[in-house]
Amino acid sequence: MAADDTAADEIRGTARGAAPVPLSVLDLVTVGAGSTAGDALRTSAALARLAEARGYHRYWVAEHHSMPGVASSSPAVILAHLAAHTDRIRLGSGGVMLPNHAPLVIAEQFGTLEAMAPGRIDLGLGRAPGTDGATAAALRRTDRLNEGADDFPQQLAELVRFLDDDFPDGHPYRRIHAVPGPVQGTSPGGVQSPHRPPVWLLGSSGFSARLAGMLGLPFAFAHHFSAQNTLPALDLYREAFRPSGVLDAPYALIGVSALAADDEKEARRQVLAAALNMVRLRSGRPGLVPTPEEAEAYPFTPMEREFVDSWNANVVHGTPDEVRAGLDELQKRTGADELMLTANAHSGEVRLRSYELIADSYGLPAPA
Repeated sequence: MAADDTAADEIRGTARGAAPVPLSVLDLVTVGAGSTAGDALRTSAALARLAEARGYHRYWVAEHHSMPGVASSSPAVILAHLAAHTDRIRLGSGGVMLPNHAPLVIAEQFGTLEAMAPGRIDLGLGRAPGTDGATAAALRRTDRLNEGADDFPQQLAELVRFLDDDFPDGHPYRRIHAVPGPVQGTSPGGVQSPHRPPVWLLGSSGFSARLAGMLGLPFAFAHHFSAQNTLPALDLYREAFRPSGVLDAPYALIGVSALAADDEKEARRQVLAAALNMVRLRSGRPGLVPTPEEAEAYPFTPMEREFVDSWNANVVHGTPDEVRAGLDELQKRTGADELMLTANAHSGEVRLRSYELIADSYGLPAPA
């Protein structure tokens, strides 16, 4: 089946300036020590406007729970806020954790977003809980957590049926409609969108890579926290790919931790603070992102120092020219069709500055 040109164009985008592939933004809505979730959300609105002005292709937010330093527990709410502050940039979830939600709820939320910002919404889906087991159980009101992950293909198929409003005759959900829904559907009431958001599968291992390939869907890989699995997962996706009504050929995006600063020393200070935040998260002590001064004074154990060195080896950081060189090398090595950059830092100003510097290094459009 030939891919729908509109859907494929929305996915692929166009590289801007001298960037070899489109550049995009992944926002974790991080909350630094001494600031609030409200401060972080205001930074997100400012960053979305900056990304749009500088020619970044899309802007995604990720679902996380029970993490004080990450204020992105409700992607649909944040995306509605960002849609009101932007006009052109694509907005989406990177991602919504499907096992945490009923498929109909997601179809309704993203159908509403599509009605608010027609042709600008992406629906990225993951199969992990985005949190610890106890929080996942509280979200789902069930202790059957493994069932949620194992049932992912069935949940995905149900969600797509709701998005397309095309359950077959005789199906128990045939008379249930996600409203707003697509124009070609039978949703009552006339509250409809021109078309439904494209679905992406997200992953950090091979499961979603293979499934995305088999279904002919675009795939986003979390290189920023699973770098050792990047090449195997991308190979698996491309090998498993079958042309669909969405894509004629594979389209793979990778998430990359990247932070540019005016000098190399400052970049190292900032990524050390973000690494300390990960040390605490991995040891069951999640909190607000510490300041660079706190990180510099922190007494890392040998094991913690080893983790920090390993973590920061996969963060592309330094001066703008160094970051550009690192991103270009990574894109060439992986063959990624798009790079989605996430800048984890204590300060919103530092994050904004990083995206400005990277845009400058690639010659992306200057703000009007």
